Amino acid sequence: MKTVLKSIVLAVAAFSVASASASLSDLSVNVGAINVAPNDSSSSLNVVEAVAGLPAGSTQAAVNSNTQLGLTFDYKFNANWTAELVAATPFSHDVSVEGSVVDGLPIGSTKHLPPTLLAQYHFVTNSNFDPFVGVGLNYTKFFDSGVSPELKATLRALEVTDANDDVDLTLDDSFGLALQAGFNYKINDHWGAHFMVSKIDIDTEANVTVNGASIQKVDVQIDPLVVMVGVRWSM
Repeated sequence: MKTVLKSIVLAVAAFSVASASASLSDLSVNVGAINVAPNDSSSSLNVVEAVAGLPAGSTQAAVNSNTQLGLTFDYKFNANWTAELVAATPFSHDVSVEGSVVDGLPIGSTKHLPPTLLAQYHFVTNSNFDPFVGVGLNYTKFFDSGVSPELKATLRALEVTDANDDVDLTLDDSFGLALQAGFNYKINDHWGAHFMVSKIDIDTEANVTVNGASIQKVDVQIDPLVVMVGVRWSM
């Protein structure tokens, strides 16, 4: 919980800096469903392959999709330029093996918060339909990561670990570029609809440890497509 609160505070602080001179009439809030769909790839699980007698380069790590409550804040600088902070409730992902005879073997799970600050360019002014594109930076904080019971059982079966060993999973935090496109649709002076799709560069190193010593490190490129559909409220 402390990690979640710290990340939210950092995200709000970043947006506060961007909109320090904002008037309330220039602020809008978007609330809705936000989905993170990884376009993942990784280096091979070379240690797993060696221990299990699998062909070299036959496995990699895969990450599943997840949907959460999205919350974005917009500050309109002028008719064309807006700053947007994208936040959400924590995403949860399962990590598994992809490839070879152990395809689908659960490796573990993790949670993350990916606050993203973007500069948006809006093409049309004085219109109910308001398309935009954006570019910005993402920070992804991983937490509550852990290995699966299935991986623990597999490691014991391969005699890599025993029942008394502490097996853990960690993922490094990530900074990366974010690209965005979408539109707002004005229903009246205060209410509207919001749609956006973003491509985010999220790269991390996953590390499986036994009693604190690393037994398998793998570079994972998550690089998700992020889609949000929500309700828009303008002050």
